[in-house]
Amino acid sequence: MPEPRFPLVAVDLYGTGIHPQSWRRPDSRAEDLFTAGYWTGLLGQADSAGVDLAFLGDSFAIATTGHADQRGHLDAVAIAARAVAATDRIGLVPTVTVTHTEPFHVSKAIASLDHASLGRAGWQVDVSAGQTQANLFGRKDAQDAESLWAEAADAIEVVSLLWDSWEDDAEIRDAATGRFVDRDKLHYIDFEGTHFTVKGPSITPRSPQGQSLVVIGARDEHSTRIAAAHADVIRIGASGVDVARQRAAQVRTAAEEAGRDPGSIRILLDVEVVIAESADAAEHDLAQLENWSGSRYEPESVLYRGAAPGLARLITDVTAGDVDGVTLRPLTVPSGLDAITEHVLPLLRSGDPKQGSGLLRDRLGLGRPAHHFAGQD
Repeated sequence: MPEPRFPLVAVDLYGTGIHPQSWRRPDSRAEDLFTAGYWTGLLGQADSAGVDLAFLGDSFAIATTGHADQRGHLDAVAIAARAVAATDRIGLVPTVTVTHTEPFHVSKAIASLDHASLGRAGWQVDVSAGQTQANLFGRKDAQDAESLWAEAADAIEVVSLLWDSWEDDAEIRDAATGRFVDRDKLHYIDFEGTHFTVKGPSITPRSPQGQSLVVIGARDEHSTRIAAAHADVIRIGASGVDVARQRAAQVRTAAEEAGRDPGSIRILLDVEVVIAESADAAEHDLAQLENWSGSRYEPESVLYRGAAPGLARLITDVTAGDVDGVTLRPLTVPSGLDAITEHVLPLLRSGDPKQGSGLLRDRLGLGRPAHHFAGQD
């Protein structure tokens, strides 16, 4: 298994940028937002530059006023599936919320993406809070954060078991006997939990990675607990470098307390970015966004405003300890992605930007998980 190349660099691509007024910039390409070409172009660009992971946000919330909310968006899994043919290395990690989505459907969608991408898929787990989103489905009322993430933990376990419900060599394709599948190597998962009762097996064979990456943002005590117990990649927020290192150490301790090897997870710090030729130019760009919104921008994590060399130094500094990499979150896309790929990554990468193609798990140094049912009668 190849050694991971640190620091890991991910990008968070959501609409025209995470600032709610980003669409008003003349270079936002907002008119293309609901076209395939917009997304394949961005993801192909990130792939060619050597970005390790692309997170594709998704939510059932519309017409609200938060950082990453917009009035409409395409399905993240569908975007990732469309981008498979336009990329050959980057990890494609769509968000699929679990509160109003059946885990059987999630398992099939992400496994299919892993097959199509030849082992480059991940799943960013999230929940759907609030009565407004609950009303879209009409099946249950809003839940509190503890209940939402307890349900998410059940969903992750179901999905993981379904991914393993086919053994690696279950497909025998024996033309002589007419047997395509060895039925002894397909397994009922027989999961019975508080929120789901799922018999299985999946209808999708075990994927190239065995288990696609599970990514969770550790935003509060509830999501942090579930991330420490289940996630391969954990996203954290912090107000600065020192706080980020402390937060990463806390997350690794929580993983160890959950019975996991703390070295078996990858921790990425969210860094919100406004990149320009100078700090003054970046401040001007941010001021324009704030003027449109009529309010001061309040970042959810570290906010970097300045030129590319300073951001490269920040990334190198923050990843000197327990933090494995960063998730760069441009306030404005596609201009922010242009700056990341053309000016920031060349300062962090040497040699071939696509070094280490192949299975996403291998490239992150995570390896292939053991099969849950193998060897069982």
